[in-house]
Amino acid sequence: MAKYLLLKHYRGIPEPVPGTDVPMDRWTPDEISDHIAFMDGVIDDLKRRGEFVDAQALSPRGEFVRYDGEGRPPVTDGPFAETKDLIAGWMVIDVGSRERAHEAAAFLSSAPGPGGRPLHEWIEVRPFLTDAAEVTG
Repeated sequence: MAKYLLLKHYRGIPEPVPGTDVPMDRWTPDEISDHIAFMDGVIDDLKRRGEFVDAQALSPRGEFVRYDGEGRPPVTDGPFAETKDLIAGWMVIDVGSRERAHEAAAFLSSAPGPGGRPLHEWIEVRPFLTDAAEVTG
């Protein structure tokens, strides 16, 4: 088994399927409820398979922080919803193969959006680092 991080982006992805890039703040309450119910169903399915590790939705608001020597670290507003890259949430799965990780990501990508149509979201699939040689190789 290997762990993978599935990242859902607000934006900063390859070209979306036309008509699927409507911001969630313009969805109806029922469309949002249907989307969340689908996500809960994906989690339930992954749990039944023994592949689910964790998942979280993220607020579009946050701050950037860095080390800047002794004392208080600098903190700036951001990321901003207008920026190119903004992560909406993530899911960690533990699956038997890269192909299975892709299969799970593709199913996650079919979550309903406006009008109940699949979003065809691009899901970033990143394996957990398991060998320091991957960093230097």
